[in-house]
Amino acid sequence: MSGFDLIIFDCDGVLVDSEIIAAQVESKLLTEAGYPISVEEMGERFAGMTWRNILLQVEKEVDIPLSASLIDKSEKLLDARLARDVKIIEGVKFALSRLTTQRCICSNSSAHRLDMMLEKVGLKPYFAPHIFSAKDLGPDRVKPKPDIFLHAAKQFDVSPSNVLVIEDSVHGIHGARAAGMRVVGFTGASHTYPSHADRLTDAGAETVISRMMDLPAVTAALTEWAGAL
Repeated sequence: MSGFDLIIFDCDGVLVDSEIIAAQVESKLLTEAGYPISVEEMGERFAGMTWRNILLQVEKEVDIPLSASLIDKSEKLLDARLARDVKIIEGVKFALSRLTTQRCICSNSSAHRLDMMLEKVGLKPYFAPHIFSAKDLGPDRVKPKPDIFLHAAKQFDVSPSNVLVIEDSVHGIHGARAAGMRVVGFTGASHTYPSHADRLTDAGAETVISRMMDLPAVTAALTEWAGAL
């Protein structure tokens, strides 16, 4: 094995520090709707999930009818917060400058939100036009389903077994592993929690990093390890 054919990056919590902002907005909305939940618990339980699927999960747990208007309300509030406050994850540009493998983004965020965030932090030129939103495939095909990862592999005409995915959430790792891809977990964003790395490992990450600047060396090590098998 001479190296990976493709590296897939999640966006939220991997390239941009947006999961903490989403947790702040969504915990407030859920608490106001009668489901008290802290920002920390939001990050631990629901990071990587779409707001629609979060609401469906909450409705299964408690007998609280959640208004469909919460979806639109959250989208507007979150877009405004992200446009104002989202920041790049430290070390991302360093890592990208040293990785020569072709790359793309696979995210559960909408295409318009991805465009806005990546433009704001200056990362769009590093990935465009290979920026894929699972929502464009359909609302029932978002992570943890493997569809968006398989879609990306098809666009590059590469085997899923020779793709490396960088993910910060259990849901994302489950999707990547279901697609037959290898995964590095990432815990360097602001929404991380004490058991974060252990949960990513349990979900199927081969290793977990907390600094994005370590990714080039880890990618090289994984390539050598696979070649020795």
